[in-house]
Amino acid sequence: MSAAIAAMILAAGRGERMRPLTDDTPKPLLKVQGQALIDWHVQALARAGVTRIVINTAWLGEQIESHFSNISSVSGLQRTQDGREALSISYSHEGDDFGYALETAGGMARALPLLGEVFWLVAADVFVPGFAFSPEAVSRFVAGDKLAHLWLVPNPAHNPAGDFGLSADGLALNLPADAGAPRYTYSTIGLYRRELLASLTFGNPQGLAVALAPLLRAAMDRGQVSAELYSGEWTDVGTPARLAELNSPPTS
Repeated sequence: MSAAIAAMILAAGRGERMRPLTDDTPKPLLKVQGQALIDWHVQALARAGVTRIVINTAWLGEQIESHFSNISSVSGLQRTQDGREALSISYSHEGDDFGYALETAGGMARALPLLGEVFWLVAADVFVPGFAFSPEAVSRFVAGDKLAHLWLVPNPAHNPAGDFGLSADGLALNLPADAGAPRYTYSTIGLYRRELLASLTFGNPQGLAVALAPLLRAAMDRGQVSAELYSGEWTDVGTPARLAELNSPPTS
């Protein structure tokens, strides 16, 4: 399998905690340091050689599709020499299809017909400008036998207990909060195999809303999820205050 795989960007959430900013604008299109939050991911994926991106939508999804109607208008993205778009973006419009968002695993299952056996996953509402969606990471993952590989980050103030543990040999651990061992926060960035979603109907025609964490925790208990710690800049842009902080001019 080539290291050039598709990526899915999760963009279906309502952004309740960001209201009123998200009453008329979907959270992925809120501006961070001069450009839409989702554009940071699209540019990073394109730099890494990803040529196919799938975006799931629900709340105000038509604005997201309109935003990318001319991909060359997104800063840093160029056409190929023969004038074709160098990056293709397709959509899984959960709001149009079902009238609601399908949560993370439900949305992934719905989008599987547009993805391959292995794919990147990242939430549109995290700001991680230095992350590299490296082909080398893809090659390592494809050569292994894990169902997912997660990037974890040090716990932010709003999630002090973290989400998952990390073993010395690189396995993600389903540790309870009171385990007495360090836990870290899931960055929302990961590499996934389609097989992780085998319990869900391919394409999710029923429109089931299914959370991802229980599937990951079950796979961790079987030793099927690897992970590593990412120490670069990372922000869950979940509140107006966090957005304002990112857009504040640096202090001298």
